[in-house]
Amino acid sequence: MTKPILVFGYGNLSRGDDAVGPLLLEYLEQRTDLEQIELQTDFQLQIEHALDLQDRELVIFVDASVAGDNAFSFNRLHPCHDNSYTSHAMSPAALLQVFETVTGQPPPPSFLLSIKAESFELGEDIKKNTSANLHQACRFTENLLALPIAKIFDHAAQRSSIR
Repeated sequence: MTKPILVFGYGNLSRGDDAVGPLLLEYLEQRTDLEQIELQTDFQLQIEHALDLQDRELVIFVDASVAGDNAFSFNRLHPCHDNSYTSHAMSPAALLQVFETVTGQPPPPSFLLSIKAESFELGEDIKKNTSANLHQACRFTENLLALPIAKIFDHAAQRSSIR
């Protein structure tokens, strides 16, 4: 049986700050009731992951980002063909577009949690600033998942974009 909420953290644990997606999932695994939530991780999004969106009510993608001034951002996603659409790794928006194309249905309400990161070198540990950003993003996500309703997620995304 598919759980209604998917939290998909992607990144490479061996590449410094790129580990924040999988590390956030580890945090949630210890502190969140997973009865309605599925945690999934991979190094990157690929076209096959479109099928993981089927029968979901909400989806959160979690990734590291060098963009932005805040510890993290949380934004609503919409299906979109972009430059990643035909590459080896995909953006979450392109993955939503694949889902829509393959199923003929709109994707579930989906959001991107981007955690501010600095360094992605192979073999590095997570940087101190990024670790602090991850901690803030973990608490934010834990609180958000306590009442997983699309309207609440939308409100959180609107507030995140004006910080």
